Amino acid sequence: MTRPLTSALLLAFALTFALAAHAQQEGLVPTQALVNVDAKSTPPAGPSVLTVAVNDHKQPLTAWEPVAPANAQVALLIDDGLSESVARELDNLRSFVRTLAPGVEVLVGYMQYGYVVAAQPFTTNHELAASTLHLPAGLPGVSASPYICLSDFVKNWPGSGPSSSSSSPGPSLRHKARFILMLTNGVDPYNGSTSIMNQGSPYVDNAIADAERAGVTVYSIYLGNAGMAGRSVNNSGQDYLNQIAQATGGVNLWQGLGNPVSTTPFLQQFQHSIAETYIATFNAPLGNNPARDLVRVKFTAAKTKLHASEAVLPGNVE
Repeated sequence: MTRPLTSALLLAFALTFALAAHAQQEGLVPTQALVNVDAKSTPPAGPSVLTVAVNDHKQPLTAWEPVAPANAQVALLIDDGLSESVARELDNLRSFVRTLAPGVEVLVGYMQYGYVVAAQPFTTNHELAASTLHLPAGLPGVSASPYICLSDFVKNWPGSGPSSSSSSPGPSLRHKARFILMLTNGVDPYNGSTSIMNQGSPYVDNAIADAERAGVTVYSIYLGNAGMAGRSVNNSGQDYLNQIAQATGGVNLWQGLGNPVSTTPFLQQFQHSIAETYIATFNAPLGNNPARDLVRVKFTAAKTKLHASEAVLPGNVE
């Protein structure tokens, strides 16, 4: 080996070692986040046209890849306290589940007494999942708080079923790209008030932080609950659902202050959102408690509206 070539190799090794040592010293670790491109915007061509600020400090994106259907999980969580008028939406919901992109894993669950009772494990058998949809119990307050249910679910995310054991090559989150669609009135009865002047709920705050740590994007559709009605109830529930959607990078799909005429347009919008979601990879600093400390993130691109979690857990890469 010639001396110039040897020197070049030594210099390359030294530079690589120095960069790695610098990253380790700074506590930077590869981190990923789900970023949705708004339906009215054109998806960015690549990472060079996006910027991400981590704790208000810009970091370069190292990868920008669309979420493949085989790398996506969708949990349809239904408030078991919904009014029985939701019966007219069951066929729409079944059609939604059946028409999910092949390879997407789906779970149908009912929010009851602070937990989610899953009708089946995550599965790519969409016909099976659709068959498990049924009328909710329709008992006022049966979910306790949908946000307590949500926290428990994301902290104990179910394992995939036997039919969904395949994996796809390319970028992936610690587990898979996780999406939740909640059907609920969004009211937190444990907050003590449904007044729009009293919108501070520790259960909503906890659910947001738990979803951010788990890398879960939360969408919602407002539907009325049995035994609970009125403008203040609608406002309170909608406000909470807006909070959790915005914080996790999702969208609260709703129109007006009452039940939608049909959930079909919202279900279609949700499917489109999954198709236009990307995995962004970048470096982020570890906190003192790597299992819990979140970092603030903000994604921007010229002439493009993006939805992303406001905070992520550093090092959430496989």
